Amino acid sequence: MSRYYVTTPIYYVNDAPHIGHAYTTLACDVLARFMRLDGRDVRFLTGTDEHGQKVEKAAAKKGVDPQAFTDEISQNFRHLADAMNFSYDDFIRTTEPRHIASCQAIWKAIAKGQSPEGRENIYLEKYAGWYAVRDEAFYTEAELQEGPRGQKLAPTGAEVEWVEEPSYFFRLSDWQDSLLKFYQDNPDFIAPTSRRNEVISFVEGGLNDLSISRTTFNWGVPVPDDEEHIMYVWLDALANYITAVGHPNDGNALWKYWPADLHMVGKDILRFHAVYWPAFLMAAGIKPPKRVFAHGWWTNEGQKISKSLGNVIDPFELVDRYGLDPFRYFLLRQVPFGNDGDFSHQAIVHRLNGDLANDFGNLCQRVLSMIFRNCDGKIPPSHEFSEDDIAFVDGIAASIEELRKLMEEQSFHQALELIWRHVGNANRYVDEQAPWELRKSDPVRMETVLYTLAEAIRNLALLTSPFMPDAMTRIFDQMSVAATKRTFTHLGRTHGLAEGTALAGKPQPVFPRFVEEEGA
Repeated sequence: MSRYYVTTPIYYVNDAPHIGHAYTTLACDVLARFMRLDGRDVRFLTGTDEHGQKVEKAAAKKGVDPQAFTDEISQNFRHLADAMNFSYDDFIRTTEPRHIASCQAIWKAIAKGQSPEGRENIYLEKYAGWYAVRDEAFYTEAELQEGPRGQKLAPTGAEVEWVEEPSYFFRLSDWQDSLLKFYQDNPDFIAPTSRRNEVISFVEGGLNDLSISRTTFNWGVPVPDDEEHIMYVWLDALANYITAVGHPNDGNALWKYWPADLHMVGKDILRFHAVYWPAFLMAAGIKPPKRVFAHGWWTNEGQKISKSLGNVIDPFELVDRYGLDPFRYFLLRQVPFGNDGDFSHQAIVHRLNGDLANDFGNLCQRVLSMIFRNCDGKIPPSHEFSEDDIAFVDGIAASIEELRKLMEEQSFHQALELIWRHVGNANRYVDEQAPWELRKSDPVRMETVLYTLAEAIRNLALLTSPFMPDAMTRIFDQMSVAATKRTFTHLGRTHGLAEGTALAGKPQPVFPRFVEEEGA
């Protein structure tokens, strides 16, 4: 059984979960569910990043201990994962003892090795430069811009401050050629292509050595053999991906999952994952991950999302308002994954009432209702399939090959477009075959048509279940599809529906139309 290891970034505990967190983790959840249904041995990791100056300051502002602060905020991200029905296998926190041990182990491994230039990877110096607390990142003078009040800003818009302190440095400059060769040898390592080009251009422009320790605050992982220093929060955070699969014990049963198949990240943290992280790993003698995908950001009704504008999108509210699976569907169907997207209530209602209620929901409701009324509430016999019947259902099942390619590329919107083409074909098949007319003119043919449609719905539900697992479970349950027959090995005309199987009562709508409540 082939393995598949997918990770979210670990989310920084300085704020409440928002739509961006839901979006990133949803993409990983859909991939994990798809791969499991396809017979892969999956490991799906998420968690929280809990160290750094930003957390220490936020805790002090609230008058609480940093550990107590992170305990509370980390729980909010678990609540989001549960509310969104994310099927993660491990939720890591960087304050856990296993992670602290892993961080210190990778530091020692990096320090023990030599750079490609034959020099020590880590050395002690003094850092003097610009640092953005919000980003927990260092910036050069050339990267800065002037703010409206004359303040210096990072490219992300975060204010920077001048920092001078003793620091250990990672000799990143010596790894430039190794990184460029790695990108060349692994063309799919960074996606989408536009992001890959950005990273290669950045590295070709020359790399500076990277400050990887701090002494001006205390909330972090102590540097091995020098507890006056704590590790740079990004070296600490990035190591979570190997901590969760047993590092530093490569004899651990979970180490079989490394290297990760996919790190899913937002575009703002691509440099850390596509430049610093593979360099750290190479220096420590560990294989880099296979792929990093950097997706875009959401705006709200055309406006950039920010707390100051008061337009932060709360995923909990959207789940309550529109339902979990419609919200999941909207996020991955609305825009090409990797691009920026604009959220609007009008757009989600359009998807809910159009794609879900009118197309898929109506298909299920009218077909299952006809079976319930005209076939004694049982899956009818199939009798003799026509060539069109066979091509119709087999075409749905055969699309798994194209879906596999699209999912490996993280082309979620195209995967859903493909499935919905089959939904459209199924609705046209109903209209063309007109089983309500066959009921009088050719009841035997009516039974074959309804059986064919039931198989089409079952196959469509299988393909859609990674995206909307709860809704598809309701379809399977209404059709009395056995739990053991809800994997991709059961795609096709003869793998799931037994003639004479009773439906589980009168069919109920899976995707009711959304009607705005008065005064909402």
